[in-house]
Amino acid sequence: MDFLTISNIHHTYFTKDSAKTALEDITLSIKEGEFVSFLGPSGCGKTTLLSIISGLITPTSGKVEIENKPVNRTHSSIGYMLQEDYLFPWKTIKENILVGLKTMNILDGENEKKALSLLKEIGLSGVEESYPKQLSGGMRQRAALVRTLTTNPKILLLDEPFSALDFQTKLKLEDLVSTTLKDYNKTALLVTHDIGEAIAMSDKIFLLSANPGKVAKVFDIPKELKDLLPFEARQHPEYSSLFQEIWKELDQFEA
Repeated sequence: MDFLTISNIHHTYFTKDSAKTALEDITLSIKEGEFVSFLGPSGCGKTTLLSIISGLITPTSGKVEIENKPVNRTHSSIGYMLQEDYLFPWKTIKENILVGLKTMNILDGENEKKALSLLKEIGLSGVEESYPKQLSGGMRQRAALVRTLTTNPKILLLDEPFSALDFQTKLKLEDLVSTTLKDYNKTALLVTHDIGEAIAMSDKIFLLSANPGKVAKVFDIPKELKDLLPFEARQHPEYSSLFQEIWKELDQFEA
């Protein structure tokens, strides 16, 4: 059974003087535990689609369901991780990672213990009483990931979460996030402009064309790449050939 189903999504932005269709007839399904990426040229509606999946935007038509239940903006099964970490600067890291639990009124001793344990698992032991400004960008994004995972969402939506980081930190975080999500069997959807990132991290890539955004092609990542950590996958011969194939497809859209 498919875990997430997106059926006939169509979305148009209306203004006083015009109407612009951002997405047209988006239909796809994702299995539990899958990591999928959305790639495409600027303006193809990737972030709009993520916002619709999260329930933040109601599509003009079509529906999104998780385990056959419609999503909405208060859906507790969805976690969101953005390019900016959005940690509260006046709160400690411990206070920041517990925000979601507190907001959902499920902060108790057991959940707090799990959150702090995850903080250590992800390599942030000893920073509980530090403030965000005292941490590097990569450390803050790790803390943001912990904050997202503490509420135990079924699906994580990742909107270019590594794009503001330096390349070395980005590669390390790709490995860390990939391993963590697999360990916890989380379903993840990544929006990215980075072909290499999509190949290295994903089980499947949906390539969108623009004006309006449509699913142009679907790439299933070979098992020999999926079984590797993202950094290792980048060194594999299959990676290069798939990169070139996707690059050529994208180049047609930009032409």
